[in-house]
Amino acid sequence: MSAVEVLVQDIRRELRAAADPLLAPGQQQYMKSAMPYLGVRVPAARRIARAAVRDITDPVTVRAAALRLWDGATHREERYAALALLATKTIAGQRDSMPLVEHFIRTGQWWDYVDEAAHRLRELLDAGIPGVPDLLRGWSRDPDFWIRRAAIIAQLGRGEATDLVLLTDAIEPSREDNEFFLRKAIGWALRDAARAHPDWVRTYLATHVLSPLSRREAAKHL
Repeated sequence: MSAVEVLVQDIRRELRAAADPLLAPGQQQYMKSAMPYLGVRVPAARRIARAAVRDITDPVTVRAAALRLWDGATHREERYAALALLATKTIAGQRDSMPLVEHFIRTGQWWDYVDEAAHRLRELLDAGIPGVPDLLRGWSRDPDFWIRRAAIIAQLGRGEATDLVLLTDAIEPSREDNEFFLRKAIGWALRDAARAHPDWVRTYLATHVLSPLSRREAAKHL
């Protein structure tokens, strides 16, 4: 059995050992998920994934395990574990993880997956990986609105380091879109930027047409 197979089996076993079947129906209903749950809370699924790779230093093994967990998932927690593997020190902030991030967003197609995957984009930006800002500009015009959402919220939590030009470019193609998840993302991204750049956000709100939802979310703490 390969190292990847051992790792995947270990994570699946630990997830099932931690499962509370009484939680599972409520989790599935809340997330409107076609895929069933085991009944493991998200923080616990993340801890299990991190513990499984604590002593693994080979990034290829970790990425392969994440892909296998994701594509072979029978329960949603396996996908949460796959996302958590991308955040581990072995591969976080590495360019080679970018195809996995995109694959998880395009095949996940729901906010819990997309919003978690977007944190990995922030790590790539923080690491100064060349080409990532331009890639996100391309994503902002993608036909898949989940890809566009990821581009918009990719800088959440960057504070003073927020690239305001990139944020403007990421928002622009979706600024007047009717999709709820895009409108919410725009407001969220602007509200987060306002923590470090309140005057910039005030000026942006005064000079751009936005949906009422985006505007309300953006101005919450101004």
